[in-house]
Amino acid sequence: MRKITIDLEESLIQEARQVLGTSSVEETIDAALREVLSADARRQEIRVLAEMNGMDLTNKKVMAKAWRS
Repeated sequence: MRKITIDLEESLIQEARQVLGTSSVEETIDAALREVLSADARRQEIRVLAEMNGMDLTNKKVMAKAWRS
């Protein structure tokens, strides 16, 4: 863990606390950073799905096995 001193806009901290349900500045910043990383991971997954890279959805043999009768 690293200790740093920064100036923060109090109103942003208060708003973020309410959204994140946190009780301290440290907890709020940690939760906000985790949320940013989570949002980025979701964006990456959406990009992969949209581009269909590495997916066999156009392979008739693979898709034939995907559906059971």
